[in-house]
Amino acid sequence: MPDMHKNTVVVIGAGIVGMSAAIWLLRAGKDVIVVDKGDPGMGASYGNAGLIAACGIAPVTGPGLIRKGPGMLLDPNFPLFMRWSYLPKMLPWLIKFLSHANEKDTRRIARGLGPIVCDSVEQHRSLARGTTAQGWLTDCDYGFGYTDRAAFDAEAFTFSMRAEAGFTPEVLTGAQVREYDPNIGKSIDCLALMKNHAYVRAPGRYVQALAEVFRTEGGTIKQAEVKDFDLSMGKIKAVITDQGRIACTRAVLTTGAWSKPLTKKLGLSVPLESERGYHIMFKDPSFTLRSPTLVASGKFIATPMEDGLRCAGIVEFGGLDAGPSKAPLDLMRKHVKKNFPTLEYSGTEEWMGFRPSPTDSLPLIGEISGTGVFAGFGHQHIGLTGGPKTGRMIADLIARGGSNLDLSAYDPARFS
Repeated sequence: MPDMHKNTVVVIGAGIVGMSAAIWLLRAGKDVIVVDKGDPGMGASYGNAGLIAACGIAPVTGPGLIRKGPGMLLDPNFPLFMRWSYLPKMLPWLIKFLSHANEKDTRRIARGLGPIVCDSVEQHRSLARGTTAQGWLTDCDYGFGYTDRAAFDAEAFTFSMRAEAGFTPEVLTGAQVREYDPNIGKSIDCLALMKNHAYVRAPGRYVQALAEVFRTEGGTIKQAEVKDFDLSMGKIKAVITDQGRIACTRAVLTTGAWSKPLTKKLGLSVPLESERGYHIMFKDPSFTLRSPTLVASGKFIATPMEDGLRCAGIVEFGGLDAGPSKAPLDLMRKHVKKNFPTLEYSGTEEWMGFRPSPTDSLPLIGEISGTGVFAGFGHQHIGLTGGPKTGRMIADLIARGGSNLDLSAYDPARFS
């Protein structure tokens, strides 16, 4: 008896990675069902800085992090926070994570991130071209703001890696910074500009627009929570949800920081933790910025968006269950006031979300243990940036049986 569902792929997760994979699979001729317990684009895809960071190849675990880390955690003015009660639970992950904080591994990780992010602007354009979603994309520079030239020069190693990937900044200092954008405060006296980037003016609405594109092109979205997989002879037969069973012969797991429990059901243990990130949207701002700007001293990106000026960033370790902390938001407000002292606004919106972070800062992309379930998660700080490229990689693996890229760096089995 023929398998009625041999062409059906279930994509679990309706964020930017999931919707990208779903659209590319649909365009490759597959019958695609997207399943998410919430609405499309309302997780980490909603709350990010909106930047398509084509030059974003540098991992957090740079050389010297082990030496600097304790001081960062103890400095109340540094944007790194820890819920100390959570430390014992995450300690095994943290030890492995910090083991990569050396030059050799940093360069290896950067080489791995390159194929996912370096052509990301064109990947987003290709995904959204000719649809209602393309209007949310805006070409821009990407500015790195420093207190002075010496602070920029101190990051020479990171910028050398970016240069090797084809991204060399134009460096402005002093009055040149204000000539470029008079709304940047005088606390930023050096601005390194990366050209040929882009940003999304409302990330949540962009992903929602992609979801509508997916529906219009023939896809189906179901709101349900995935509980398990039906595997027969080690191969996927169905996805089990709280709303029932969905038959399929392939599935894609793109549930970000919530992916770990589902991979365990497939026999894969992934060293994955969540980095809690924050944003504050300043509504009806008295000014906006010319381009998204990373404020190095505060480790946040200020992005001009549809609904105001969004300042997003900060890293907090504390798991998936605890609510937002007050201190990260207070510190972000302090840094915003310092770097944009004339900013006035009618109100604010605060948000906290979860970045999925494997110990080696590289996403998991590929089939899990020959099950027919494909991973597409673990993007840490580059989820929005790398979503369309990751989705295309997964679609190629499923629809064409392979990829013209070397995907070994993203092998889900690399932690076994």
